[in-house]
Amino acid sequence: MTGKQEAAAKVREKKTELGVTWAQLAEAVGRPVAWTTSALLGQHPMPEREARAAVELLELGPDVLHALRLQPTRGALDAAVPTDPTTYRFYEVLQVYGPTLKELIHEEFGDGIMSAINFRLDVRRAPDPKGDRVVVTLDGKFLPYEW
Repeated sequence: MTGKQEAAAKVREKKTELGVTWAQLAEAVGRPVAWTTSALLGQHPMPEREARAAVELLELGPDVLHALRLQPTRGALDAAVPTDPTTYRFYEVLQVYGPTLKELIHEEFGDGIMSAINFRLDVRRAPDPKGDRVVVTLDGKFLPYEW
């Protein structure tokens, strides 16, 4: 039986082989590109219709369709401190700005957290004369602590 990580590897392989972009997959699936990418990398269970659309576009088999529909074990890092340079930079951002984000969230909203369950993510390019900028938007519902 194909598991979620094996399915993710097959998705990445076929995506490259066929020259399909994450945006094209998201359009076929009918979901936002960040959600679609995360789901195809094994971090969300995909409903039948969405999984079938992705599998058909990527010319994958029923084993991958089944794996995409499974409930995941979330969290994709192999180590507590990521070693991939792109992923590590997000770790570094949280090391430097995590306390600031916490303070600003608490000042604006009160005692609570930003949800990673009721959550949206967007990544876009912003042209800049000194070199294009990566703009990452993390958009989570505020959840107050209840005592």
